Amino acid sequence: MILYMECEFMIPTAHSLKEKRAVLKSMLTRSKQKFNVSAAEVDHQNVWQRTRIAFVTVSSSKEVADKEMEQVLNYLESNPDWECLTFEKEYL
Repeated sequence: MILYMECEFMIPTAHSLKEKRAVLKSMLTRSKQKFNVSAAEVDHQNVWQRTRIAFVTVSSSKEVADKEMEQVLNYLESNPDWECLTFEKEYL
C-alpha cells in the first residue's frame, strides 16, 4: 500500500525565505528520521509564509500506512512555529 499526503502550512513567524527554510528543513529532516516516509516541499517555494509538503509511505497494509501518516501529521502539528491549513491523503 502506498499512501501519499500533502499538507499546507502557514508560518506566521517567518519574515524571510531564510527563516521559512530553517523551519521547513528542520521539520522535514526530523520527519524523515523519525518516520518511514519520504518528504519534499512541492509548492510555495518562493513564498516566505506558506509551504506545501508532500509525504509518501509504503507499507504492507492500509492500516499501517494510515497509522504512520497520522503520526507524521501529529508530529508536524505539534510545532508551534506553523499551523496546518489543509491536508489531503490519497491511496495509490
